[in-house]
Amino acid sequence: MNETACLSNIRVVLSHTSHPGNIGSTARAMKTMGLTQLYLINPKEFPSEVADALASSARDILANAKVVSSMAEALEGTTLQVAMTARRRELSQPLQTPRQITPELVQAARTGASVALVFGAETSGLTIAELEQCNRRVTIPTNPDYSSLNLSQAVQILAYELRTACFDEGYDDIRYLEENRERAPHQAVELFFEHFEEVLLTIGFLKPNAPKRLMPRLRRLFVRAQMEREELDIMRGILRAASEFKTEKKD
Repeated sequence: MNETACLSNIRVVLSHTSHPGNIGSTARAMKTMGLTQLYLINPKEFPSEVADALASSARDILANAKVVSSMAEALEGTTLQVAMTARRRELSQPLQTPRQITPELVQAARTGASVALVFGAETSGLTIAELEQCNRRVTIPTNPDYSSLNLSQAVQILAYELRTACFDEGYDDIRYLEENRERAPHQAVELFFEHFEEVLLTIGFLKPNAPKRLMPRLRRLFVRAQMEREELDIMRGILRAASEFKTEKKD
């Protein structure tokens, strides 16, 4: 058995990277740990000779990198989206360290789930809107007196913990508990939230002129629930029934 084969189901997503050298260094960090999928959301400069130079022997990662225009594109097809963040406020999801979260990610990848590791821009990190599209939060417990980490260093730490987790014992004992769960993919979850907001507006529960604080709270609630595909289908059916009932009442 190839313990690290599951790493092919894990992608690294860099959002709005400003320095091409960080893209090259990220590719090198990925290849040393066996990660191959790199997604770039609107990089400031790519392709780049600087990126190629810093990638060293990992230029194949850059050659196969996918450049996309939105977070939704970068996360399409994934079921676990892990946001690297140092934010504390406005986050109801618990923050985990790389060592705490990687066993879950490896287990999911081994059952065929697609996992995304999401990193924000160098100076500002991920925006609140970007964080809301992810269902896991991870932070690196750095020295509080000097917590600055280079982007590729953060990727390296998480990639190392993932590779290490691949060799941990106990996987065979718990795999049967998870392998039959079909998690709802990212795009299906996003369509559910769009449908949910539309129905709440239709039935008058969500006021279009009121401050939009309700939907982010509801989003956090359902993200915590970690819905499976069948559960998501049930919720969409309830929303359709609510819409039809409202229409019938009008008639």
